[in-house]
Amino acid sequence: MFREKSLVVYKAKPAVITAIGDKVDISVLGGEKLRVREKDIELIHPGPLDGSSNAFAAVVEPLDGEIRDAWELLGAGTDSPGAAPLTLKDLADIVYGDYTPQTAWAAYGLLREGVYFTGGPGAIIPCDAAAVEAAERKRDGKLRDAQDREGFLRRLGTNALILPNREDSPDYRTAGRYIDSPGGGPSDLRFLQDVEALAYGKSGKSRTLKELGRPETSEEAHRLLLSSGVWTPWVNPYPSRFGVSSVSAKEPVPPPPAEDRADLSALRSYAIDNAYSADPDDAVSIEGPDSEGRFTLYVHVADPAASVLPGSPADLEARGRGATLYLPEGPARMLAEEALARFALGTTGPLSSLPIHERPAGISPALSFRLSLIPGGVPENIEIFPSMVKVTRLSYEEADRIVAARTADNGDSAAFSNLAAAAVSDLAAAAVSDLAALIDLGKANAARRVKAGAVMIDLPETHIAVDIPERRVTIEPNTPSAAAAMIRECMLLAGEAAAHWASSRALPFPYICQEAGDLPNKPLPGLAGSWQLRRCMRPRTLSAKPGSHAGLGLDEYTQVTSPLRRYTDLLTHQQIRAALGAGAYKGRPPLSEDELLLALAAGEAASTAVVHAERASRGHWLAVYLSGMKDSQWDGVILEKRGAYTVLIIPALGLETQVSLKGETELNDLARLTLVSVKIPQALAVFL
Repeated sequence: MFREKSLVVYKAKPAVITAIGDKVDISVLGGEKLRVREKDIELIHPGPLDGSSNAFAAVVEPLDGEIRDAWELLGAGTDSPGAAPLTLKDLADIVYGDYTPQTAWAAYGLLREGVYFTGGPGAIIPCDAAAVEAAERKRDGKLRDAQDREGFLRRLGTNALILPNREDSPDYRTAGRYIDSPGGGPSDLRFLQDVEALAYGKSGKSRTLKELGRPETSEEAHRLLLSSGVWTPWVNPYPSRFGVSSVSAKEPVPPPPAEDRADLSALRSYAIDNAYSADPDDAVSIEGPDSEGRFTLYVHVADPAASVLPGSPADLEARGRGATLYLPEGPARMLAEEALARFALGTTGPLSSLPIHERPAGISPALSFRLSLIPGGVPENIEIFPSMVKVTRLSYEEADRIVAARTADNGDSAAFSNLAAAAVSDLAAAAVSDLAALIDLGKANAARRVKAGAVMIDLPETHIAVDIPERRVTIEPNTPSAAAAMIRECMLLAGEAAAHWASSRALPFPYICQEAGDLPNKPLPGLAGSWQLRRCMRPRTLSAKPGSHAGLGLDEYTQVTSPLRRYTDLLTHQQIRAALGAGAYKGRPPLSEDELLLALAAGEAASTAVVHAERASRGHWLAVYLSGMKDSQWDGVILEKRGAYTVLIIPALGLETQVSLKGETELNDLARLTLVSVKIPQALAVFL
């Protein structure tokens, strides 16, 4: 059957037999020499054929033939009774008019293609008409696709892509990219789906980038989409890249069920936050001092746990998100939007939308934390209970102006009315005294924590806002605020009190702990000192067991004041309500330690992805903001020197960068930096 110099096929490649013994020696196309078994090869032509590269090149040269005519002819003859089996030699003779190594290999190719003929070289069967018609359609479609793709790659190389005639959507989730519109003509977008999938982090490879010889990375995909005009800078791929949804939760959040709630609506309660905040979930009240100098601090917190029970659909969706995703272009909430209307404290919507004298004080359900305080002392007599509160909303700036006006008028209410009319003309003098007392309480608590070893880090931060329809990015530095510092201390007091309350009851609880870092004996002054301290800090940990938080200077700590925004806070509320047996939790035990740890781990993993997506998104929008500002100059503060490079922070941008500075400089010095380039795909701005 086999003889030397015969043409055979080995693993779909042509080969020539060079010797025959116990096994067969062959030379495969490409020069590889092998010794194989006879059953591993199949005869194509008896030869003789030498194994030279020229001979192989002649064998595999494409041939033209009357293939369909041959199929029609042979298909009719093979149905005749007693017809001999069709061989590869027959097929080569009929299609190509000869039987040579070249025509035999071409006929074998027809057999492998399977459009018109099937079977083996010794018993070839013409395909039936229906199968041929289907195979022709498939083959022709592949040919058209290959031609279309070739045209696409050619157009891509000349920046002449065919894109749909469509304006960008004002929706920040789709703005800045083309989308094929229903009924529109064919466009090149279908060829770029693999590139978009890689840019969004939904795939790890891209056929298009591979064919172009470019790295298959998310950054390179982003660069190609921008340079080709398929994306504009207004596409933010980072939420998707980190596996985070950029739309709010959908699972319905029921209204709070009927239950006994303490009526605290007579208390003056204040929800104080950034002017752009639209989801107020905490407020503060103060009473006192009493005859012993004690104040009673109330921290009222939104109460979605009243309706969102552990294991419910809304709870599981929140757990899978971990936290609300705050993007400069808009939030994607951990709980469905209706949760704000039902549980946010006071009126919803950004504070800047209404002047204070037109702002209604809303009655809201809350979970209230009441604790007694001696200024500078730890919280005592801790009580936690469901309540109804009447909340007045203020921005940090408004609260600061009110207290500043009170200080300036030395307590004279008439003078105060004149000085603070622009801030809040309708607040009573008692309310102004409340704010001043709260700020004093906050300062005393901060001093207590510092004395206990708390690390105070103060680096410049900014607020970035993106208006997609208007194609506008704004960046505003966060100015120091006495009211903001006070609210932070009140929230820390609530977290400390809740941790004490839970540990005293041996309640499985999401405690937040932090080991002490290797802090310098004498920290550097200024921003360089804050940078130095931040680099010394160790990561926080979550545990079902109480432990100290060295960074805050607290023996026990948890977070309880943002259950609309953070899943761990919602989890603390669920455990508290179960321990109280309040409302829908009556007769429902708290989660066991194992159950708590399972929920905690899932929520924390999801919230970590949210943090990464927020950080990367800020970097993206900073790059977009700076992209039209080449050669602009910025003041940077020197934080650290690392060999040839200097680390600086640009306070106006809240941006840390590395620059090679010339000349003598000291830490905390100002340096004038020039923006030389911006690379949006890498979210990178380069300064000199």
